[in-house]
Amino acid sequence: MSVVVSFRFPAGRYHATPWDAQVNEARIEWPPSPWRIARALVATWHRKASHSEFPEQTISSLIEALAASPPVYGLPVISSAHTRHYMPVRSGANERRVLVFDGFAHVAATDELIVGWPDLELEPGDAGLLARLVGLIGYLGRAESWVEGRMLDSYNGEFNCVPVDEDSARVSSLEGDEGDISYTSLRLLAPVPGSEYAAWRGRTVRELGLDARRLRKAQQHTLATLPDRLIDALRIDTGQLRYVGWNLPPGGKMVTYRRERLEETVRFRQRSRPRPEGRIITTVRLALSGRPLPRIEDAVRIGELTRGAAISVAGSIGTADVPLEISGHGSDDLNHRHSFYLPEDADRDGRIDRILIYASGGLSRDAVAALDRIKQLWVKGSREKWDVVFEGAWANPSLSGSVHVGPASQWVSMTPYLHPWYAKRNFGVTEQIARECGRRGLPGPVEVSTIESIEVRGRQLRPVHFHRFRSKRGLRQPDRRGSFLRITFPDLIGGPLALGFACHYGLGLFTPVQEPKPTS
Repeated sequence: MSVVVSFRFPAGRYHATPWDAQVNEARIEWPPSPWRIARALVATWHRKASHSEFPEQTISSLIEALAASPPVYGLPVISSAHTRHYMPVRSGANERRVLVFDGFAHVAATDELIVGWPDLELEPGDAGLLARLVGLIGYLGRAESWVEGRMLDSYNGEFNCVPVDEDSARVSSLEGDEGDISYTSLRLLAPVPGSEYAAWRGRTVRELGLDARRLRKAQQHTLATLPDRLIDALRIDTGQLRYVGWNLPPGGKMVTYRRERLEETVRFRQRSRPRPEGRIITTVRLALSGRPLPRIEDAVRIGELTRGAAISVAGSIGTADVPLEISGHGSDDLNHRHSFYLPEDADRDGRIDRILIYASGGLSRDAVAALDRIKQLWVKGSREKWDVVFEGAWANPSLSGSVHVGPASQWVSMTPYLHPWYAKRNFGVTEQIARECGRRGLPGPVEVSTIESIEVRGRQLRPVHFHRFRSKRGLRQPDRRGSFLRITFPDLIGGPLALGFACHYGLGLFTPVQEPKPTS
């Protein structure tokens, strides 16, 4: 086995509707189809990958290689479930209630879904891109299906879901006495090989008369869903395909699989049941879009807006109380285990395009659900407004792809640090940072040095250029000027790292300095 990837579902749920089903049928596409995985890789490349390091020809080459043959799966045990509730649907001045079924699969947070491509040898660039993208995928299926992925060097377990194809060398490895195992068949949507798609597209364009000089409007819509390349076919919105009337998306085919019956009938877990060790969600990442995006100098304002939006949404979705880890209200937590709302300039253009929410004490399901439902941020009394997209949730912040995550031993200011206590003799900035680090379980710094300015896209910024005050009135603020620092620790720390006054809202934010690679 040359290419194997693993997925875990830290929330314990998987939501996805098969292509040939209506969402209210509450059917579950399990396992995730090859088509869904390919689209997730392409979407992740668009949003999170470095296009200078991995150009478009690399992602196109990777998709072509994966589409050459359908994968095999190693499936964990799941239990099928659904919820039902009434949703208001408005038609003109009238409103009616519609019964909605939401089907999902329960997957143990510690179980792994294995996806493998037999006998596939990837080029080094393609393999590197696949490893990067799998680690950056935030969810599979609906946005509630948070996922953590990784590429495996090898896999010695059993593949219990395989294509049924008598002409292929990958004929079911489950052959044998079927009296011992209960089997079921299913059909999954998979991309066709690139050459097969090109030939099919040429025939279809000719048969439908789409190669004529002048096309009717309906023909133009159809032609728009028939791009030249397979990777472009994967990019087309599902709604656009449904509008045109395709019974299968161009570039896709249904593949029949045979698998063991892995569903089991179980009682719902009690909410009080402890989470599996090490699988607590600590990190959520949101993406901003809009023109213009907010400046990094306004980090504290955006951090406060995000927290306010999270509290507002949590109150509107029916939670009994706003989760403490979101609001921090009533918390005497000296270790700062509730949420940090950290604005992020991921592409280093001086504009905030991401927001990293991190709580070392963990985020509850209600907290993550509230963050997932934030759709917009806006400044009251202003025309400034930005759309928000939920990128993913992770137990380990290093999987988020954030520029504010290490590991590193040296960290440099991204926004001004304001010391949280009044400075006294033998209790200046260095001593205050050492106290904060000690309270958070971090090693004490070996060196703290001051930096006069930082460079942001060719501009030299000093602390005075940043907004350094909370919007809440009456707060005690020992430091109003702020400073930029370089902190060196004796060991590598993972981050994210934010210290000082208003550190939960984006002030005192540090970014790791890349460690030089040892020369051989």
